Amino acid sequence: MNNVNLLKHTDDVNALLARYGVKFGIYKNNEFKEQLFPFDAIPRIIEHDEFEYLEKGLKQRVTALNLFLKDIYSEKKIVRDGVVPEDFIFASSGYMVECEGVSPVKGIYSHISGIDLVKGKDGQWYILEDNLRVPSGASYPMIARELCRRSSPGTFNDVRLEDNRNYAKLLRRTMDNVNVGGHTVILTPGRYNAAYFEHSYLAEQTGAHLANGSELIVENDKLYFITADGKHERVGAVYRRISDEYLDPMNFNPESVIGIPHIYDVFRKGNVALINAPGNGIADDKGIYYFVPKMISYYLGEEPILNNAPTYLPFYEDDMKYVLDKFDNLVLKDVAEAGGYGVVFGNSMSKEQKESFINLLKAEPRRFIAQEVIDFQDLDILEGDDMVPRKADLRAFVLMADEPLVWKSGLTRFSRNPDSFIVNSSQGGGFKDTWVLSQ
Repeated sequence: MNNVNLLKHTDDVNALLARYGVKFGIYKNNEFKEQLFPFDAIPRIIEHDEFEYLEKGLKQRVTALNLFLKDIYSEKKIVRDGVVPEDFIFASSGYMVECEGVSPVKGIYSHISGIDLVKGKDGQWYILEDNLRVPSGASYPMIARELCRRSSPGTFNDVRLEDNRNYAKLLRRTMDNVNVGGHTVILTPGRYNAAYFEHSYLAEQTGAHLANGSELIVENDKLYFITADGKHERVGAVYRRISDEYLDPMNFNPESVIGIPHIYDVFRKGNVALINAPGNGIADDKGIYYFVPKMISYYLGEEPILNNAPTYLPFYEDDMKYVLDKFDNLVLKDVAEAGGYGVVFGNSMSKEQKESFINLLKAEPRRFIAQEVIDFQDLDILEGDDMVPRKADLRAFVLMADEPLVWKSGLTRFSRNPDSFIVNSSQGGGFKDTWVLSQ
């Protein structure tokens, strides 16, 4: 596949991305900083048959996770039957008692799921993490592909490639599937949010209204959008890009100034769809991740198609013994952290750090999981005029409309540090387009 001409335009594409405001914002030391999300023009290429396999496994996993959420906030059969210990439910920071007994429109909890995978050097794909709250990242390969087509149209003439520009159509189908009547809105906290570019881009691409909390109001148990001329027009679905705790100051964090008072009451009465539903954090807790293969067997009666990374729960005595014995060979993760934070490698600690961490592990075993370090594949990136290998993962996007839909693309993230396995943008990583071959 000849993409030499595209590689020559890498700097041009990055300049256009910067011009269009394709940036990633982070808060650090109480300061907001914007940084470019560096794009590498060498695409990740996934063969047609290989992606078909991934698609089946991703649909299976997200279907089971949705059934788990429905169960946990209602009958809790999976707890009663001893598959998942109650300690991993009620002690989770993602569990929200306010969501007990509340059923979202059409019973769909995770409409948009971001599933992070890596491909090991053994050729097997492993799921590292499930993101079911407010997963971001689809907009970056969308706009990068568009700019690459403009910069080097000849590159795409003879490529058997799935067109990733249909994500907006898939997203609109997903939002329309649960819209109870009225406008569809993408709710943003505003331009200082890390993913504000994505909020505005997806609103433009889907034809949804982009609104902040001050532009929405609850009246008579319904949600309304306040137009520029002051009219109140009904809203039927909200793709909210605000964390659960800040969504509604009357039901969650009372100090929130970016949410909409009583929006959760409207949702609870079935008068608006919230995409994704509040409370999903229980399903992407890293401790719960351990149990997802068991969920697939429990709810679907099937064997998991895609494997977790080998994972151990110090909560269990046998697993704790293993973790302590193999500590230097494992990666330890704080179950409540995200974005590459709270991840430590046993072999990177000093003797004092190791002793301190083990004491913490013994005191709070529910707080951590341990995983084997998967030697996942390197992908080439451009560094100056040279190609160099770097670790990379894949965030696949699964949308739950009238049926589960897997976007035939994805966000490939890579580490710019040759010695690092952490690829998150918040940790200085870059991204690639993901080419899925059509046949």
